[in-house]
Amino acid sequence: MSRKPNCMYRQIRGQAYTRRKYMGGVPHNRIMQFETGNKSGKFPIELTLLGKELCQIRHTALEAARIAANRELSKNAGTQNYHLKIRIYPHNVLRENKQATGAGADRVSDGMRGAFGKCVGTAARVRQNQKLITIRTNKASFLVAKDALRKAGMKLPTPVRIVVDKGEELTL
Repeated sequence: MSRKPNCMYRQIRGQAYTRRKYMGGVPHNRIMQFETGNKSGKFPIELTLLGKELCQIRHTALEAARIAANRELSKNAGTQNYHLKIRIYPHNVLRENKQATGAGADRVSDGMRGAFGKCVGTAARVRQNQKLITIRTNKASFLVAKDALRKAGMKLPTPVRIVVDKGEELTL
């Protein structure tokens, strides 16, 4: 059975479901690394990607955004000239009541009887203007980092904006 589209899980409905202790078989988190690049370097400029709306972001979308930003930065800025950090963690478990379709499905499927659903993934609940991804870099790599955040924002299900958090008097 194919994965359902993100539009089914983007809106926040009901309480958060995070108690993995009571669930059987929660899928593993797809995010490989929450921090990449030079973690111990001193960088004067910090750029942040903010989510504009209240929504849920699936762990697969976060990993796609991280890969897009990391690829852009490592190719054009060098691996030692930035530090990328994912600021949110997908705690909320998503459930799906799978329905059988096709010939004979009425004998296989129970419809809405016992429709609690099985765990299909995890998502991070994001508030309005919450920090999603942060990149610290130097002046020479500022435009590359800004473009990397733009590309990462395209992978997320919410409109985003880029904010320069700190820096010593940028003239761009």
